[in-house]
Amino acid sequence: MMRNFLAFGIALLLLASAATAQYRVTMRLQHRPPGDTARGIYLAGTFNNWSPGQAAYRFADDGSGGLSLTLNLPRGRQEFKLTKGSWDGVEVAANGKPLDNRTVFIANDTTMHLSIEQWADHFPAVSRRSTAGSRVQVIDTSFYMPQLKRHRRIWICLPANYERSHERYPVIYMQDGQNLFDEATSAYGEWGVDEAMDSLGPAYGHSIIVGIDHGGPARINEYAPFDMKQYGRGEGEAYLDFLVHTLKPFIDAHYRTQRTAAHTSVAGSSMGGLISFYAILKYPKVFGAAGVFSPAFWINPQVKHIDAKKAKEVKGRIYFYAGGQENETMVTDMLSIFEQMQRHSPAKMETVIRAEGRHSEATWRAEFPVFYRWLMKR
Repeated sequence: MMRNFLAFGIALLLLASAATAQYRVTMRLQHRPPGDTARGIYLAGTFNNWSPGQAAYRFADDGSGGLSLTLNLPRGRQEFKLTKGSWDGVEVAANGKPLDNRTVFIANDTTMHLSIEQWADHFPAVSRRSTAGSRVQVIDTSFYMPQLKRHRRIWICLPANYERSHERYPVIYMQDGQNLFDEATSAYGEWGVDEAMDSLGPAYGHSIIVGIDHGGPARINEYAPFDMKQYGRGEGEAYLDFLVHTLKPFIDAHYRTQRTAAHTSVAGSSMGGLISFYAILKYPKVFGAAGVFSPAFWINPQVKHIDAKKAKEVKGRIYFYAGGQENETMVTDMLSIFEQMQRHSPAKMETVIRAEGRHSEATWRAEFPVFYRWLMKR
């Protein structure tokens, strides 16, 4: 069912044609934290798929002892943050709290003067207040992923009545585990999934939530089903094989789960939204539902051309979400894929576009309970 902001989406389709103009944007670093000696400072944002350490987005000496970066960017709203080359070293407030994304609307050549209050890695992890609830556990800090030949931390959030019952529960597999449950492990805010489950209560049923940490510098590659000219090899196929053939069997063997596709979902945002959508296309008999939040479809244009035969096999449910304050193609790409799926798939689909929505953990935190209530309407 298409909901709410169809007219808004059509307007964005018209605006997209105006986004092809490029403007010269110069960013000058005006102030750094006291005693800061960071050798590399980078820009990460909607224009480079939030990659925190790309050489093309590194600030350079401007010849007068300062640092600056000049880019050619299209007309429209852009969001960004400064980093030291990784999300562990993202900019934060002077007291260590995460900052909202910086935003700018590009309509002409622009010069911006930026100041950095402090870096996240200035604050030892042990001193950050953990917000994870008592039902959140780390299954393994180094769970082996044979399909990718690397290790990863895996989280689980059990239902409130898990220890007191003998029930079996639906499972939601979610990407970017660092950002789901705990402020202490998230560089830019958490989703508060455990708090959301507590607040929703038993009226909407109980579920097991499994969180898989992203791969840091390998995140884009792991969540991309196809190779990319800018970022290299896409490892999404291998990553999904890990979920289906390694992680899910482990979870099913060690926890009381409902194992069928009707009770197994996958969800994520941005690149995590892209791979979650691809998961239900590739494994419709494993995943019966997908939560596709702010999907980065632009990173793999191949995904935007839906295979009718694959779409026909998707008989589950898909929740598409996008915000009007994201990049210029977010809504148009998502609506195009929704419309293609609607033509070929019998799946039940919900499309939500919120005009005020941004590309941020805070936005997805607010949307997750809406998605979960929809998911539990069997």
